[in-house]
Amino acid sequence: MKTSSDPTDTFIGIFDSGVGGLSVLRAIHAQIPEEPILYVADQRHVPYGSRPLEQVRSFANGVSRFLLTKGAKLIVVACNTASAAALHELRQTFPDTPFVGMEPAVKPAAEYTKSGVVGVLATPATFQGALYTSVLERFANGVTVLQNTCPGLVRQIELGDLDTPITRSILEEALQPMLAKGIDTVVLGCTHYPFVIPLIEQICGEHVRVIDPAPAVARQTRKVLDSYKGKSKAGVKTKVQFYTSGSIDKFQSILPKLIDENGDVQQVVWNDLELV
Repeated sequence: MKTSSDPTDTFIGIFDSGVGGLSVLRAIHAQIPEEPILYVADQRHVPYGSRPLEQVRSFANGVSRFLLTKGAKLIVVACNTASAAALHELRQTFPDTPFVGMEPAVKPAAEYTKSGVVGVLATPATFQGALYTSVLERFANGVTVLQNTCPGLVRQIELGDLDTPITRSILEEALQPMLAKGIDTVVLGCTHYPFVIPLIEQICGEHVRVIDPAPAVARQTRKVLDSYKGKSKAGVKTKVQFYTSGSIDKFQSILPKLIDENGDVQQVVWNDLELV
C-alpha cells in the first residue's frame, strides 16, 4: 500500500497569476507526461507584474501552501514576476520542498546574438527584481539589452486575444524601436508571452530569434524530479487538475485556445492570505 510520502505519489504543483504558466505546463507535460500535475491560476490578482514585490511574495507564499496541502512534492513557479519576487523566500520558508523558478533567458540570448543587441519583454516587477539584475551582471557583458514592459499584453492574453489589432499594436510599440536598434534576439521574460510568439515572429521577421524559456524549465523540472524519485519510464499522459481564483467559466473557455490539455477546473478563494 502506498503512503502519502511514497515517491510514486509525487505530483508537480505549478502556479502563475493567470494562464501564462500554461506555457510552462505544456512543456513539462510534454517531457513528463506520466506525472500528475496540479495548476493554480491566481486570476483574482492577475497581473502580478504591476504589483509591489512584497504583495507578490504574499500571494506566492499562499499558493505554495495550498499546493503543499494538496500533496505537491515539487513546485514550479511558472511566473517570472513571482520568481523574481519570491523564489528565494519560498526556498527558505519551505526548505524540504524543491522549487523550480523562471529566469529571463539572457544567457542563451547573449550567446546567440550576432548583432550584440538583445530585446527583453517582461513585466515591471521582473525588471525590478534582484534576479534579473543578477542575470544581466553574469551573462550580458558586452551585450546591449533593450527592455520593454508591454503594458496591457498580459490582459490581452488572459482574454484569449492572441492576434487582434490591440495585441499587435502593443507588440509593435515594444518591438519596432528595438528592431530599429538592431536586435536579432528577443527574450520572453513573462510566461504569458509565448502564446503570442507567432505574432512576434510576424513583426520581427525571420532574422530575429525568439527565446521561449519553457522547454529549459521543463528540462530542469525533469532533472529535479528524477533526483527526488529516480528516473521512471514514460507512461500514459495524465490529466491536469486546474484551480482558479477567478472565473471558472472564463478559465475553461480560454484553455483550449492555449493548450491541448484536459482536466477538471475547480474554484479556490482567498481567505486573508490563505488560499482555500
